[in-house]
Amino acid sequence: MRGTDHQQADMYSYLSPEMRVRADHPLRAIRAMSDKALSQMSARFDEMYAKTGRPSIPPEKLLRAQLIQMLYTVRSERLLMEEIDYSVLFRWFVGMNLDEPVWDVTVFTKNRNRLLEGDVAREFLSEVLSQAREKNLTSDEHFTVDGTLLEACASLKSFQRQDQKQDPPDDPGNPSVDFHGEKRSNETHQSTTDPDAMLARKGNGKEAKLSFNANLLTENRNGLVVNAEVFQANGTAERAAALMMMEQLPGANRLTVGADKG
Repeated sequence: MRGTDHQQADMYSYLSPEMRVRADHPLRAIRAMSDKALSQMSARFDEMYAKTGRPSIPPEKLLRAQLIQMLYTVRSERLLMEEIDYSVLFRWFVGMNLDEPVWDVTVFTKNRNRLLEGDVAREFLSEVLSQAREKNLTSDEHFTVDGTLLEACASLKSFQRQDQKQDPPDDPGNPSVDFHGEKRSNETHQSTTDPDAMLARKGNGKEAKLSFNANLLTENRNGLVVNAEVFQANGTAERAAALMMMEQLPGANRLTVGADKG
């Protein structure tokens, strides 16, 4: 018998987000680890926030939402807010009820940036790493290091000569700049919006961009990241970061590390 296509939605629901997520979903294990790490950071959060005033977005929910954005590669905060709004799975992971309004994207971004500026993200990942070490999931002998370029939030138009006085731009938001016939390098030029960014390229034949050098150190047992460093893209940052991250590993036993020719 063919069912009837009813269009009227039910007014009430007796199922919570916890009941809607299946017991063997991979996010359940991630949520358990993240909740344990966040509980260890509760005292740190108390120090960061004032005792009076209007309550902000809970830092635990901010970090869980940021984790969802990375796990599912959501390209922007605006799209993240949209997906949290209609996804029961995302609402459950963040810790929101089904009828709870989602945050304004500007408010979320400002609160998130203020939290990350306090180096909370590094401490959060360190707590997760401690759990992995307690369960003997990480190797303490064999590691792999690699680096990549992170494109800076600076336009090539801002990469201008250091010893030349610049005329006021015709359009401050998007000035017209003529680089024809001009040789630009990190020795003579610097970005006016991000002075730490340097001109770099990933290989021969690739375009040069204002970038930073991001480096990861992973252990070889389960491929877990145990350390991360961001350096200036000066050509020697990858091996300098590798030595620094290896020196920061606990213990004094012999270590082996693998790396590419870079």
